[in-house]
Amino acid sequence: MIWDKNEQLSRDEYRAIQEAGLRRTVQYAYDRVPFYRRKMREIGIEPGDIRHLEDLRHLPLTTKDDLRHNYPFGLFATDLEEVVRLHASSGTTGKPIVVGYTARDLEIWTDLVARMVTLAGVTRKDVAQICFGYGLFTGGFGLHYGLERAGATVIPSSSGNTEKQLMLMEDFGTTVLVSTPSYALYMAEVAQQMGIDPAKDLNVKLGLFGGEPWSESMRKEIEARWGMTATDNYGLSEIGGPGFAGECFCRCGMHIAEDHFIAEILDRDNFQPLGPGEYGELVITTLTKEALPIIRYRTKDITRLFTEPCACGRTTMRMEKVTGRTDDMLIIRGVNVFPSQIESVLMEVKGVSPFYQLVVDRQGYLDTLEVHVELLPDYFTDNYADLKALEQQIEKKLYAVLSVTARVKLLEYNSIERTTGKAKRVIDKRPKLI
Repeated sequence: MIWDKNEQLSRDEYRAIQEAGLRRTVQYAYDRVPFYRRKMREIGIEPGDIRHLEDLRHLPLTTKDDLRHNYPFGLFATDLEEVVRLHASSGTTGKPIVVGYTARDLEIWTDLVARMVTLAGVTRKDVAQICFGYGLFTGGFGLHYGLERAGATVIPSSSGNTEKQLMLMEDFGTTVLVSTPSYALYMAEVAQQMGIDPAKDLNVKLGLFGGEPWSESMRKEIEARWGMTATDNYGLSEIGGPGFAGECFCRCGMHIAEDHFIAEILDRDNFQPLGPGEYGELVITTLTKEALPIIRYRTKDITRLFTEPCACGRTTMRMEKVTGRTDDMLIIRGVNVFPSQIESVLMEVKGVSPFYQLVVDRQGYLDTLEVHVELLPDYFTDNYADLKALEQQIEKKLYAVLSVTARVKLLEYNSIERTTGKAKRVIDKRPKLI
């Protein structure tokens, strides 16, 4: 089923829509957002200079730091009284990246997610269970309203309490699972412990997975355990949340909503545009956002784009699964975690040294994060209870900032290797994506 006629336009028609949207967005941002007006003036660019897609390269890039430094509403193009919803994603120092939506933004967002889930195969006959957390994270609410718009019955079960999730699936006849891929595998494990065979005893036929990178081998494992079709989707809070791109039943790349976004692939070294099929960093420009228009946002995600029409009948550009990142951000159970966040917490704890390491691993199908930090000699004690209490104190502080559990392990001073070069802060033991 095709949700929107704009999914089947010619390349020339997409270009015309994007060029008109680009001219409108650049003028809008210049007029309403002091940050963009200053950035453009600094490089001698005026809105009238941007007429065609090729002119994009002349515009400044926007980074996560730009949003963080303008916390909370400095990049908004509308007054707060026009903003009807606020969401946020993790920032690098504990301050979240805030995004706002006008009523029109929410309407467009809902329709984009409806488009995305429809191309994955959702129909009015489906019962969709959302196992994303509801809150400032855009995934839960984004999928909720989009699935309702597509006509599906929605179970807003949120995250956690896996045994109850499985009970609801069984009792309510869930046919679509919305979660991170790692949680889907964890649910399958718990189901087996409960004597439930997801492929035989449950009715889940389709998975809508996002929030973290996952491999083709993980897809096969999910499909084998659940007897479902597992699809990938991609979105960022900074550009509006889920709805940017998603897979159809052909699963040969995620279809991008080109009538609402411009996707570029830039060389990781010189930031020059690359052509279709070439790997580089994905950069996104919004075309229809009112509250928070974003120009050339650096996602830090590595992928490539394809422009050939898909066998499903859609002609939108497609993006390949993300294969890596250009920064040190970790994704733990769907949550963005930066080493700098953890460092800022540790440096506020009396008695710990500035030397630490983050050990990321995978137990079963769920990621784990362990923080190793040295205790200063004057604070070392043989009292196990005191050490355990300090570990728990740090764990609580980290959870308040990260919204994900991290186990803390206190080490003797000088236990972590010193180096004259860049310190090795992260030890990632997770299997590589294949």
